[in-house]
Amino acid sequence: MGFDPHIATGRQKHHEPQSKPVVEGERTGDLRAKKKMQQKLQTPTGQILYAFRKHIVELVFGQMKDVVGIRKFLLRGVAKVRAEWQLICLTHKVLRVLRRARPSVMPS
Repeated sequence: MGFDPHIATGRQKHHEPQSKPVVEGERTGDLRAKKKMQQKLQTPTGQILYAFRKHIVELVFGQMKDVVGIRKFLLRGVAKVRAEWQLICLTHKVLRVLRRARPSVMPS
């Protein structure tokens, strides 16, 4: 099982029409990495896979920012920020487990 990343190469407004879609398997030549990624994201498969990020990763960050109120780190230094982030993630996971175990007891 390989790792096939789909990484944004720029910003795009919601529902903005795409440029001409690239046919999958089309020869990319000797393009730089950013151009190759742009072509990969323009394929139908690339668009579908890239769209999954909204459901998988960005949902968690949105919940942490909106529900929990985490907008910035309170500590300074890489080690302290890592420890703070781990604590935030731990509490997020514990709350998820508790809500699933007893949904009527925990607030939403």
